[in-house]
Amino acid sequence: MQTAAYVLQGILALMFLIAGAGKVAGSDMHVKNFNRWRLPQWFRVVTGIVELTGAALLVIGYRVEACAIAGALALGLTGVGGTLVHLRVKDRFQQTVTILVLGLLSFAVLILYLLM
Repeated sequence: MQTAAYVLQGILALMFLIAGAGKVAGSDMHVKNFNRWRLPQWFRVVTGIVELTGAALLVIGYRVEACAIAGALALGLTGVGGTLVHLRVKDRFQQTVTILVLGLLSFAVLILYLLM
């Protein structure tokens, strides 16, 4: 179980590091998406900071279990929020699936840590 958690942790940390950095940096794609979703740009930055913090907590979590748990929970909840946004604006499944899967994987890491 520990190996599975560690592998998922690494994948999630990398994915949320990339996504969070793009949001904080104001990449054109993220700016356009937040406009399309009718969300303010300050929320894009906050979301990016949450994703970067969650990714950092997952990395620290290799040494400190409580950080992995906190990071997985934060990113899982971010996944729920992101999925709800996609559903609210009736995005296609292809546009929704990435955050849905990342959220589910985050909760899988959380569960694996709670079972260890």
